[in-house]
Amino acid sequence: MLAERIIIGIDPGTTVMGFGVIRVRGNAVHLVEAGAERLAGLDDHTSRLHTIFHRVAALIRQHGVHELAIEAQFFGKNVQSMLKLGRAQGVAIAAALQAGLPVVEYAPMRVKQSVTGNGAASKEQVAAMLLHILGVPELPASADATDALAVAVCHHFAAGGTITGTTHRGSGLRKGTSDWGSFVRNNPGRIKGS
Repeated sequence: MLAERIIIGIDPGTTVMGFGVIRVRGNAVHLVEAGAERLAGLDDHTSRLHTIFHRVAALIRQHGVHELAIEAQFFGKNVQSMLKLGRAQGVAIAAALQAGLPVVEYAPMRVKQSVTGNGAASKEQVAAMLLHILGVPELPASADATDALAVAVCHHFAAGGTITGTTHRGSGLRKGTSDWGSFVRNNPGRIKGS
């Protein structure tokens, strides 16, 4: 296993694509970069797909990414929207495959479960836990960027990663604790929207 892993999480979309890059060293998880690529101003769907592919490829090169985690599609009633979302997901995956990276998909419920201990957690609860996990005072304003960070953190946990209370000062976790579900249950007043 690598001493350091760089994971990029992608929240695919054809209007906005969220991305989040984390660095994992031992049990310490650090935010590298997160943001949202706004695509609504581009003229057509193929231009948006082109931009997604090249932006993901550039982020992989820029940060020396080792693994890509991407949010899986959810089922909706609008077939055209589903097709467009699937294409956006596909070109992001293609950029990772071209770079020789392993790619893993995670369902939205699995991401929430992994980060908060509750598969039905609100976006606010996920964001609050990410603040503690990453040890940062604030997250990007974009919900798409926060979702992408959650996907990256989920991938870290899915690969057997843990975090300890000693890594993130002020997190409220006891030393050696890695059960975020217990944290949420034991600290309801510290999680927005609970």
